[in-house]
Amino acid sequence: MEDVIRTLSLTLILTSFVVVEIRSLRRALVAYMAQALVMVAIIACFSVYHRPLAVWAATALVTKFGLVSWLIARSLGADDRECPPAVGPLASGLIVAALAAVSYQAIHHYATFLAPTPLAQQEPFRTNVAVSLTLLAVGLYAILTRRDAVKVVLGVCLMENGAHLSLVSLATTLRETVLVGVITDVVVAVYLLLYFVRGMERTLGSRDTGRLAALRG
Repeated sequence: MEDVIRTLSLTLILTSFVVVEIRSLRRALVAYMAQALVMVAIIACFSVYHRPLAVWAATALVTKFGLVSWLIARSLGADDRECPPAVGPLASGLIVAALAAVSYQAIHHYATFLAPTPLAQQEPFRTNVAVSLTLLAVGLYAILTRRDAVKVVLGVCLMENGAHLSLVSLATTLRETVLVGVITDVVVAVYLLLYFVRGMERTLGSRDTGRLAALRG
């Protein structure tokens, strides 16, 4: 089971790269949906050690894969091309790849310093801590460099998955883990962000956050 969890965890980095770098928003959404299913599978695997986590796996399937994906899909119009990002495609691809590689290697090496618990010294927990913080870094990169508001929302979703991976890995057997995992789901935040995105499109005719300055005054 440990090898299965570790393999699933590493695929989260690949799906994050696709979410950030692919220019078709529908394909980016498909990549996020794949990542959501992987997160559900990881939580379900951890339920072998703590049965109540199966409840979280079920709710994550409904919220991450179902509701969040549906809300994002509903916000996309006929033209699903991403607004030009602040960083060009080649440079951005290299930056994300380097960011993911450096983050993973550094955090994997210093996992026990960042998460000073006995679990952080073992696999797959050590790998999961490295992957979770890598997802946080890639998600933050997307928020800072993407000008398409939908891509910014996807960046928030990547960061949420990183936080949840860390939670399920380091607090597997705590009774509160399921409750914290369920109530920290970002589905409400995604709904509110997309509501703002729709208002922005109606006012500016674009999802380009660089044009928000036009609303001043």
